[in-house]
Amino acid sequence: MNSSYTRRALKIIVVLSSSMTATLAQAVDSLSPTNIFAPASTPADTIFGLSIFVLAVTAAIFVIVFSLLLYAVVRFRKRADDDGREPPQVYGSNQVELAWTVIPILIVVALFMATARVIASIQRAEQPPNAVEVIAIGHQFWWEYRYPALHVVTANELHVPVSDPAHPTPTFIKLLSADTDHSFWIPRLAGKTDLIPNRMNHTWIDPHETGIYVGQCAQYCGTQHAKMLLRVYVQSRDEFDRWIQEQSQVSHTGDTASEGQHIFETTACINCHAISGTVADGRFGPDLSHLMSRDTIAAGAAPNTPENLRRWIRNPEAIKPGSRMPAMELSDRELDAVTAYLTTLR
Repeated sequence: MNSSYTRRALKIIVVLSSSMTATLAQAVDSLSPTNIFAPASTPADTIFGLSIFVLAVTAAIFVIVFSLLLYAVVRFRKRADDDGREPPQVYGSNQVELAWTVIPILIVVALFMATARVIASIQRAEQPPNAVEVIAIGHQFWWEYRYPALHVVTANELHVPVSDPAHPTPTFIKLLSADTDHSFWIPRLAGKTDLIPNRMNHTWIDPHETGIYVGQCAQYCGTQHAKMLLRVYVQSRDEFDRWIQEQSQVSHTGDTASEGQHIFETTACINCHAISGTVADGRFGPDLSHLMSRDTIAAGAAPNTPENLRRWIRNPEAIKPGSRMPAMELSDRELDAVTAYLTTLR
């Protein structure tokens, strides 16, 4: 009878362990762009190592406690030949009480020290002279990026150069908020860092692989918090330099879009948006100088196509309910003209 219960308990432990291993492997192999188990930057690598350490410690605690529980259930179960008398009672054990006090304290101290070391290594990282500097400003409900040394302003899509581990070229980001609390989070590149009004926070990344990394505002900031997305484009150094050069140039408008430019500059559009080389110098909304160089509009809510752009101008609520952008009540002809103008901004 005892051996039967023991075999059953061992089977349960094996099944649970296999399930946990399969779940972790599935998470690691997942193609999710926000998979924390696929780090691609030094801060994310450090956080990943800490996560695995914590998972290993907690898994060991689970196995030990569960095994002791199964042992107690099997060893002290009710038997058919029991005479009904209460078994001897133990009202204290200095050894047991010392063990369940000291061991948890040691575990907590170990986890605390490991976490503190990781936090310190990330927050106290020194900025090398060749680092790219970016100012990220959180708005309801979009991201503004400024490259002060490179004189470039863009929105929602952050471009950074890939960092060679032999010659690191990290990107250091200053985090500001224009209104309420936000949180800057790119799971595969770095941990979450809050943006607090009237306070400057910092984070940094040094991606080791080119590609597109998806992020998210991780602090509830209003009705469109879920659609306050961000995309990080990690490019080779040559591609990044080419992008900076293109963003530094003034967009030239053809004759076919002159009517749309006139409409844009004579409506409330210029109160919120800026376009280099024009009278539009607003700061409340995204800079549109190179709008069509971006893959998405509305902070990642829709692909950046002429059709979606026209629909966005006509009725922002149709794409992003709760957006701060008002419907301009333009006629179909004016909509076509403004859309044609904006599609020239590359």
